[in-house]
Amino acid sequence: MKDTEHTQMRIEEIEAAMNLPDFWNNPTEAQTLIKELQELKDEADGKEKYDRNNAVITIVAGAGGDDAEDFARMLSEMYQKYAEKHGWSALILDENPNDHNGYRNVVFEIVGKEAYGELKNESGIHRLVRISPFNANGKRQTSFVLVEVSPKFDNLTEAPLNEDDLEISFARSGGAGGQNVNKRETAVRITHTPTHISVHVSSERSQQQNRDKAMALLAGKVFAFTEAQRKRELAGLAVEKTVKIEWGSQIRSYVLHPYQMVKDHRTNTEVRNIDTVLDGDIQVFIDAEK
Repeated sequence: MKDTEHTQMRIEEIEAAMNLPDFWNNPTEAQTLIKELQELKDEADGKEKYDRNNAVITIVAGAGGDDAEDFARMLSEMYQKYAEKHGWSALILDENPNDHNGYRNVVFEIVGKEAYGELKNESGIHRLVRISPFNANGKRQTSFVLVEVSPKFDNLTEAPLNEDDLEISFARSGGAGGQNVNKRETAVRITHTPTHISVHVSSERSQQQNRDKAMALLAGKVFAFTEAQRKRELAGLAVEKTVKIEWGSQIRSYVLHPYQMVKDHRTNTEVRNIDTVLDGDIQVFIDAEK
């Protein structure tokens, strides 16, 4: 039984006990149960209170060179197609493309009801195995990409950040050249020094708009990071200081050669039709993690 189900069952047990006529016959025990109920509700809220928010997905190419950056593009398109199938929309917030139509990194927002709740367990290292289209000798290549999913906060009071923990820098946003070059430093990078998490936003026209959006993105990333740490500590697992986007840490493998299969290593869920997965049919993996 998953922790959330156990928590909900215990909440229902205590609430049922509180409705019994003899509940207050033992005031000390009653107060203890009331305290436990509040703690359980706080725990449940911390896991689920932002599930209804939009999701922000950050995809970063890791080991694998051009193949990893092409894989980043493939995953970006996969999640955007998943969003389309749900009637949701995807908005690019920041992107760093390469010269081969791939991405070094890309950030986009999935706008839809409970988007974060559905997609939050997609966070982790994804692995691709295939014959590389970038290798003249037709050799098999393994590449890795990091996917990060965080809730979109519209109101920063939901997850306030301490200004003393932030390092903020500005740069010129990229332009088309000539008279269209943006001569003002409107692009914003903010780093949260305790966790070393940073965000870069250049999509808006003004520095203040980019700063506001960067703060919202950073708040979501810090929340997702601390939640992941809390869950690992509850499970008795060591908290990782850094994430290496390479072999041995993948949550899912996409194998195109020598056979075709997508396998989620957390649940052992397997799908043989890899084309449907890359076309956005990933609900089977999402449901298996719930």
